[in-house]
Amino acid sequence: MYRTRTRVGSYIDNNRSVSMSLYKRGFFIFCGASLVAISLQLFLMKNFVIDGGIIGISIILSYITRQEVGLFLLLLNTPFFIIAYSYLGTRFLLLSLFAILILSWETYLLEPFPVLTNNPLLVILLGGISLGLGVGITIRFGGCLDGTEVLAILFSKRSPFSIGQYVLLFNIFIFGCSIFIFGLNEAIYSLATFFVAYKTIDFSIKVH
Repeated sequence: MYRTRTRVGSYIDNNRSVSMSLYKRGFFIFCGASLVAISLQLFLMKNFVIDGGIIGISIILSYITRQEVGLFLLLLNTPFFIIAYSYLGTRFLLLSLFAILILSWETYLLEPFPVLTNNPLLVILLGGISLGLGVGITIRFGGCLDGTEVLAILFSKRSPFSIGQYVLLFNIFIFGCSIFIFGLNEAIYSLATFFVAYKTIDFSIKVH
């Protein structure tokens, strides 16, 4: 267990000083979670474009039940946070909980605001870049915003595939389900947005 935790932890700290304070990590994770909240509320959700993973499932459930998306984010991510604690350590768990709380809070605060654009191309590009950059920054500084990212981080340590590629694989099923809820066009927009986001995730993690 210790060997696994150390190996995975070395990924999270890759290209960064291990002496970076928790407060500094928290600041960057706050910025990352804020970018994701902006993407969800000001570009994606009100245009019926979804993200993948637990966030995507939460958006679908929020649409069906008319409940706040932040509630589902907290509930559905809990089992993955337990996995995160077991394999990635206490710091990863705390930073991830902080990220999800910020995301849930800011999606609630931004919910009354209208979307910035209804143009599909702008929604895909701006929403995807903001989403991917926010997720990438959060992972880069030691946390995660989605339970599927925990699995992607663990799997990527044991294979030649990247985090973004694993997350894309997890989300094919979710985007397929969105066809029956939001329609074919919106599902295609969601998939295109995610392609933009996952490329941005990999770039923001790897950049020095």
